Amino acid sequence: MSKNYNSFLEEISAFVPKDRIYTDELRLLAWGTDAGFYRLIPKIVIRSVDEQEISRILLIADSLNLPVTFRAAGTSLSGQSISDSILIVAGKHWEKYTISPDYKTITLQPGLIGERVNQILKPFGRKFAPDPASVKSAMVGGIIMNNASGMNCGTHANSDKMLLSVRIVMADGTILDTGNENSKRNFAKKKPDFIKGIEALRDKIRNDEKLSERIRYKYSIKNVTGLNILPFVEHDDPFEIITHLMVGSEGTLAFLSEATMKTGYDYPFSASAMLYFKDIKEACRAVVAMKKGPVMGAELLDSKSLSSVNDPTGEGLTAVLTETKAATKQELDDQIKEIETILESFETYTPVHFTDKESEYSKYWNIRSGIFPSVGGTRELGTTTLIEDVAFHIENLPEATAELQALLVKHGYADACIYGHALEGNYHFIINQAFDTDEKVRKYENLMNEVKTLVVDKYDGSLKAEHGTGRNMAPFVKYEWGEAAFEVMKEVKNLFDPKNLINPGVIFNDDPECHIKNFKPLPLTNAHVDKCIECGFCEVNCLTCGFTLSSRQRIVIRREISRLRKSGEDNERLAKLEQQYKYLGNQTCAGDGLCSMSCPMNINVGDLTHDIRQEELPVGSLGYKIGDFAANHFQGMKSILRPVLSLANGAHSVLGTKTMTSLTKGIRYVSMDNFPLWTPAMPKAYYPHKITQKSEPLKVVYFPSCLNQMMGTAKETPDATPLVDKTVQLLQKAGYEVIFPKDMDKLCCGTIWESKGMMDIADRKSAELEEALFAATEQGKYPVLCDQSPCLHRMRNVMTKVKLYEPVEFIYTFLKDKLDFTPIDKPVSIHITCSTQKMGLRDQMVALASLCSTKVIVPEEVGCCGFAGDKGFTHPEVNTYALRKLKPQLEKAGVEVGYSNSRTCEIGLTTNSGIPYISIVYLVDQCTTAITK
Repeated sequence: MSKNYNSFLEEISAFVPKDRIYTDELRLLAWGTDAGFYRLIPKIVIRSVDEQEISRILLIADSLNLPVTFRAAGTSLSGQSISDSILIVAGKHWEKYTISPDYKTITLQPGLIGERVNQILKPFGRKFAPDPASVKSAMVGGIIMNNASGMNCGTHANSDKMLLSVRIVMADGTILDTGNENSKRNFAKKKPDFIKGIEALRDKIRNDEKLSERIRYKYSIKNVTGLNILPFVEHDDPFEIITHLMVGSEGTLAFLSEATMKTGYDYPFSASAMLYFKDIKEACRAVVAMKKGPVMGAELLDSKSLSSVNDPTGEGLTAVLTETKAATKQELDDQIKEIETILESFETYTPVHFTDKESEYSKYWNIRSGIFPSVGGTRELGTTTLIEDVAFHIENLPEATAELQALLVKHGYADACIYGHALEGNYHFIINQAFDTDEKVRKYENLMNEVKTLVVDKYDGSLKAEHGTGRNMAPFVKYEWGEAAFEVMKEVKNLFDPKNLINPGVIFNDDPECHIKNFKPLPLTNAHVDKCIECGFCEVNCLTCGFTLSSRQRIVIRREISRLRKSGEDNERLAKLEQQYKYLGNQTCAGDGLCSMSCPMNINVGDLTHDIRQEELPVGSLGYKIGDFAANHFQGMKSILRPVLSLANGAHSVLGTKTMTSLTKGIRYVSMDNFPLWTPAMPKAYYPHKITQKSEPLKVVYFPSCLNQMMGTAKETPDATPLVDKTVQLLQKAGYEVIFPKDMDKLCCGTIWESKGMMDIADRKSAELEEALFAATEQGKYPVLCDQSPCLHRMRNVMTKVKLYEPVEFIYTFLKDKLDFTPIDKPVSIHITCSTQKMGLRDQMVALASLCSTKVIVPEEVGCCGFAGDKGFTHPEVNTYALRKLKPQLEKAGVEVGYSNSRTCEIGLTTNSGIPYISIVYLVDQCTTAITK
């Protein structure tokens, strides 16, 4: 690094802790990737926490003439959030919000995810109006600063229309709140020339009638090419202009630390229809006609789009997915009739049919949302999936769409598809592209040059409609807008950032070939993740995102490791990455697989982690031999561990919690964290015993997990009955005879070995268990209950001979009608484990808890607990980070006991929440009595 960067590091280290400043090889690479197809490796990454810190950082960077780029979620598609200088991340620490008393405005920090804002507003009948397809992963800062929009918000409810005021930090560290009179007064005094400059630009534009008219025309459709200069013709007050200049500025003008926005009305009634047309022009003509009716959205899907998702009706056709929304059922019915009347003059392949049943129309929208991942998932491995988005004025839509389709074929992109927000004249086209030869790069360049000609020269549309200018359209901003408008944009940039230090190269770039440079490689690394397009959608469910590495970043690093191994070009760098990955990538990955639930292609990075662990424990290694010995002597291992638990519990009773905690922490410190963590939530031992049974016509085979065969309850648990005994009590109360598999003490589902990467041993143990269960059920005659959700999840994945149930599902399915529920009038907290979510039992668990309590709390933004089998003992910092938002919510709600369905998760939850967490079986038993016939 240069002298200036060293000076910068030295100065910021005085107020930014070292654990939030990254300069190591691995994390610089990890943060050099966003959802786009470019890569730049930053020299320094800073995870910021507040506005004052940002102000000081920018002041120092400004004094040293060092460029700075801001990043939120990194779902940007055009290279807006990468840097080869200083990258400032504003995500996990920027999640505060306040809602106005009438719920019509909300003040947001940039790190809130768009979907999270919708969850916050939903109880009040309001919503976050901007609706990009990435709303479940994209953060507010990126949505506003890219003016990202989607299917319904169009130009009438995008960020520009909904924004009321902003707090920003300027290039020299100055803070301005455009919603605060004192802040505005102080800013005007400190920077009078700045205000005069804004006013001068406003007057210059308004005195140029031709330019003013062009600006209005260009923004009458979706347009995010270049800076947003519409505020100069729409607002008089300079601070209003400054506020709206932020929208679509892509972090090139200032840092957005807070935004106050109007909320949108969340219509309670909705209906959709999938309309099929034989001809794409006819489909577009129908959209033009529907534009005048009560249509909320109209998504065009060309024949390639439909075939990519295997639509059974759509072969060779074009579809338009149409939606209308209303405040009342009558209003909805009237709107449907009006749209049907409009469509009478058009020939549809199938009759027009609207449905207001969510179970039906959700299938249509699943088709729509499945296009991007389907195309990306079928691409040739090693290529990347590019999504471009353009917009035409609605009157040009039929001809322009057909010409765009022909253009893609002409340039050899026969598998490309066109789809998107036809009601707004806004289309995406997807192409699969490699950039590993000059010929392939030129192919892409030639296509973009002709797209430019079609969109700009022929139809005067928008080269970028909603994804931001970024690096891939920066060379064409002046071409689209013309000299006069582009000069205004440059004057705005110079006013805010005279040294060009904030996100340089984005929007304003003097290199005419910047869009065909710095492509990121996508080498093959592991079959489980090779299809990844690095969109970042997985990160919302990755518990270590913002702590060590996210699931996307793990893939990025593994790809680079594979590339370096294959090329042999830099063995020193390879060694560094492999060493640094051990903790950041491998040891702190929970392997829970929740990342797959928000991945468009269902990629599970836990599978990658298991493969890596398997590589590190080859057959014959010491670790493998220990695992194999434990599997072969499992009964003996349990016999050893029970006395250990008893000893720890006895010491706890004698020494007390405070002394025991200090002692074990000291041992852990001396052993350099090699000694497992002890907490007061550790249970005493459970010793299996003979349970009195009587013959019943209803029978269930009960397999207590290995953990529950060894572990009783913790010292402070409200019910001291061990879970195995409690489960039997509940089953017997409901009239069931409980059958245990033979030689149960030797059996295990294999999850322990799977998590360590010893897949063959895991499968062997699973097979042993399946045979024992098959025999106990009399060849599958009876259902099998396992009391540990993660174990049951693995069992379901590998076993086919028996019918398997976890506690929530079994109780809700088989016991509910045999028990009389009397709910308690106390709040209870429910933790829904990763495996419960993956098995689709979330709603059932909440429903079961709601039969038992009048107030069920499901803590927000608490996903995987991070205990991950034994990781809560060996790497408790992962568990602590994952549950950082749990305790305040429980305290606010007055919850005294929490419930789950995984013993190890309950240990971690108890440790980090301050209240006991136990199996939901206890809650059901407490709240039920047997129904007497």
